[in-house]
Amino acid sequence: MSKKLYIESYGCQMNVSDSEVVASILAKEGYTAVNSAEEADLVLLNTCSVREKAEYTVLQRINEMNRLKAGNKELKVGVLGCMAERMKEQLLVEKKVVDLVVGPDAYRSLPQLLDEVGSGQKAVNVLLSREETYGEIVPVRLNSNGVTAFVTIMRGCDNMCAFCVVPFTRGRERSRDAHSIVAECRQLVADGYKEVTLLGQNVDSYHWSPNKTAHGSEHAADVNRQEPPTDFADLLGMVATACPELRIRYSTSHPKDMTDKVLEVMARHDNICKYIHLPVQSGSSTVLKNMNRGYDRAWYMDRIAAIRRHMPDCAISTDIIAGFCGETEQDHQETLGLMAEVGYDMAFMFKYSERPKTLAARKLPDDVPEEVKSRRLTEIIDAQKINSAKRMAGYVGQVHEVLIEGVSKRSAEFMYGRNTQNSVVIVPRYSSKLSVGSCQAAMGGDGRDEGSRFDPTTDNQQLTTTELRPGDLIQVRITSATAGSLQGEPVAKVNEPAMQA
Repeated sequence: MSKKLYIESYGCQMNVSDSEVVASILAKEGYTAVNSAEEADLVLLNTCSVREKAEYTVLQRINEMNRLKAGNKELKVGVLGCMAERMKEQLLVEKKVVDLVVGPDAYRSLPQLLDEVGSGQKAVNVLLSREETYGEIVPVRLNSNGVTAFVTIMRGCDNMCAFCVVPFTRGRERSRDAHSIVAECRQLVADGYKEVTLLGQNVDSYHWSPNKTAHGSEHAADVNRQEPPTDFADLLGMVATACPELRIRYSTSHPKDMTDKVLEVMARHDNICKYIHLPVQSGSSTVLKNMNRGYDRAWYMDRIAAIRRHMPDCAISTDIIAGFCGETEQDHQETLGLMAEVGYDMAFMFKYSERPKTLAARKLPDDVPEEVKSRRLTEIIDAQKINSAKRMAGYVGQVHEVLIEGVSKRSAEFMYGRNTQNSVVIVPRYSSKLSVGSCQAAMGGDGRDEGSRFDPTTDNQQLTTTELRPGDLIQVRITSATAGSLQGEPVAKVNEPAMQA
């Protein structure tokens, strides 16, 4: 009889991708994914340790598992991911409801650990690896909209940012076989997916050498016949060329490692989305040095200028931390000034919270008062609201290519999707639009884009009423904007053009 599995993912996109790997491993053991913890025989919480609030949320959820276990004595509960590695003793000793604890590099051991749990023991494996990439495991897409998917290209992180716990919970950096990444993306196309996000803690440091063994030693093959190493720009180009039908995004970049070569590849391929998440964390060079970020304000602004030079229409988002150790009011003002200068489309903004084991926790006093952190964060949020509203308002009147992802949460009469800049676009679910034939005529008889995306004044317009569905790629005229989304009217449905430049 099939066993039922429920996985909840917390934190970053990497955890969502990891949960899909876990589901694949357990599918071979007879587990079928279900939609709620109440239905399950096994509940796994895939956790995040980046911020204290994220850990608190998971601990509260673990406490709720006691109620489920009271009604189902056979229910097993496991904690996966970053919290599992960081808090293994506390989870096993204090949280009686937890049966197994598994770190992010130990998911292959889940079948054996579940056997231990079945015999009445508690089970744990939080060993980190220098080699594990799960590269050959085909993920089970969980809670999928059938349109967008994640593909992990590397694991771990070698950057020792003073505030970050990731190197301690996810281990050292290792890159996945580039050919396996391309193969997974091709399979996504075959399965009907329209967009992929390539994931890594620092994608710009991706580096794979096909001439290395799993342990890093050179193969004995003739060096003259060896395939050259693949960097991130190479990988982007490989995926874009192999899957011209697939829109490509990636996350996350690191300012110290982003090269013009990556930007050139992005600009060259139409199917690589014009959106970059480039965390700055602070606008002060002094704070950046204390954070051990590996760049200063001038370097960061040079990278922003390079993005604008290669792709003037590229959207940029960021991460900002308010109240890091030693941050002065002048440092804070420099952050606000940088935000105004860059004009971010969007930002993730947080108060600094000290994380155990990090360089800051060991060596830097958390000396900015809580009320000052809160005030500075509010000022940062208020500044970003203005920036976001200005950026979004600039899109009004333009025609954007939008990939429909699903039904709007606010009304079933509307659909939502995203443009290349990653902005959410809301459109009517049922609307009159120009037919595909008219769109094709506007693009050229063979469907190639000849410059202007769409000319609504073309003579062979054919109006028809249609229902938009997830996966539809449409041209949308933007009619209005808020700081968080765009609203528009469909003007054409796009064929499956050859998107590769």
